[in-house]
Amino acid sequence: MSLTKKRKVAVTKVDKNKIYSLKEAANLVKEINCTKFDSSVDLHIRLGVDPKKADQQVRGTVSLPHGTGKTKRVLVLCTPDKEAAAKEAGADYVGLDEFITKIESGWVDIDVIVATPSVMPKIGKLGKILGPRNLMPNPKTGTVTNDVAAAVNEVKGGKIAFKVDKAGIVHASIGRISFAPEKISENSTELINAILKLKPSSSKGTYLKAVSMASSMSPGITLDTKSLIN
Repeated sequence: MSLTKKRKVAVTKVDKNKIYSLKEAANLVKEINCTKFDSSVDLHIRLGVDPKKADQQVRGTVSLPHGTGKTKRVLVLCTPDKEAAAKEAGADYVGLDEFITKIESGWVDIDVIVATPSVMPKIGKLGKILGPRNLMPNPKTGTVTNDVAAAVNEVKGGKIAFKVDKAGIVHASIGRISFAPEKISENSTELINAILKLKPSSSKGTYLKAVSMASSMSPGITLDTKSLIN
């Protein structure tokens, strides 16, 4: 059976007119998977915010109870006195000037960058490269800190950063298709609850507008937003 045929079968299993409970979606997303690799399971969360307003730019971090299923490559940019702690915590790359030069040359083969406050002035010039890739260290996401070991441990342990995009949507990977439905469901709940806690006071009307779940190359599954609000 070709991938195209598999996708056609998958599409027929998702009722476009139905809204699914999180439990139903977590089971269905596994059933309709049509890839041979361990694809990512993603949530797409549309919020009732205006991202153009500074006080409605929803962003934060959350530690998923079951991790993401992907080992994140972490670069720590720091002074020599912090290097040993970063390496011991499991950072994949540790240093400063040589990595700044590499990034300026186009190297971005990393998932997260952690930096100490003292080196941020040096990193500022990398904003045009790192910003669009959501790699710029930020105190709000815990990636600008003197405790580099704790930051590395959190990232490796399943901590993810999320940010609403220009269209008012948060896109985030909450696991892999190999995860048990219960793990997909629990990770999803953790992310949604974290986003609900960040509702801007200036945001009027419905905050959690729509949520869909999908794996790589599979159709989206619409979730019942009312059931997701505790």
